[in-house]
Amino acid sequence: MKSEYTFKRHCQKCAQWHPPGDEIYRDDNVSVFEVDGRKNKIYCQNLCLIGKMFLDTKTLYYDVEPFLFYILCEYDSQGYHFAGYYSKEKRSSMGYNLSCIMILPSKQREGYGKLLIEFSYLLSKKEGVPGSPEKPLSDFGLLSYRSYWRRAIYEILLTRGGATISIEDLATQTGMTVDDIISTLQTDGMLHRLPGSPGSYAIVADAKKTEEYVSKAREKNPRRIDPSKLRWAPFLIKATIDAAPTDRRLSTSTAAAIGGTHVNITSDNDDDDDDDDDE
Repeated sequence: MKSEYTFKRHCQKCAQWHPPGDEIYRDDNVSVFEVDGRKNKIYCQNLCLIGKMFLDTKTLYYDVEPFLFYILCEYDSQGYHFAGYYSKEKRSSMGYNLSCIMILPSKQREGYGKLLIEFSYLLSKKEGVPGSPEKPLSDFGLLSYRSYWRRAIYEILLTRGGATISIEDLATQTGMTVDDIISTLQTDGMLHRLPGSPGSYAIVADAKKTEEYVSKAREKNPRRIDPSKLRWAPFLIKATIDAAPTDRRLSTSTAAAIGGTHVNITSDNDDDDDDDDDE
């Protein structure tokens, strides 16, 4: 608003207490609404304009019809209060599950960014197709995502112990793409070539350091998404199906890199420590 008087007049007349879409998730005082850019064009354009205030790289704000917007709100007796959002394409040829994410500066450092990232992967698992954020990522975005990827992978490795697991199994359980999983493991120095077995790799992890990292991450960001509280079905687009959809879970280059084989989880106390979690 241009003035406090205009704002007060608006509050007296406006009867809308929440975003115009469907509430698809509620846990305690946090709710997430799904808003269609085609059905609520002005609202979504305003969201993008708010995003442009805080994101230097954001340029698009008028062409919102191909996107879905997921609005994170805090709920109290006064209604729903906007805290942040992310958008994604309704149909992404690259399998992107997130295009743009923004948390209001006043709501940062509260774990909402990681919460929305986790929510985007929950929807990917619900759709049955591993997802990935739109590339290239900004420096800050890469830090946030790598922190989330590392935590998600480490939690699964801890639950599996020394059992055999494949990259595809990790993709199914996390909702992440094979490429993002391999990139994270390689960055942490955990993907080792098995001698005498061309094309075969093993995940070499220090169980103690892995457990310490997960414990620290949980203490820093205790708020998590509860999948049982999601009320959502995948967005459907009417289209003529010309051919069966291709499986994007495993690219040709990745298959060549890992040889399509299983990888073993082992323990190596000499493995280097992983990086600290950056928000």
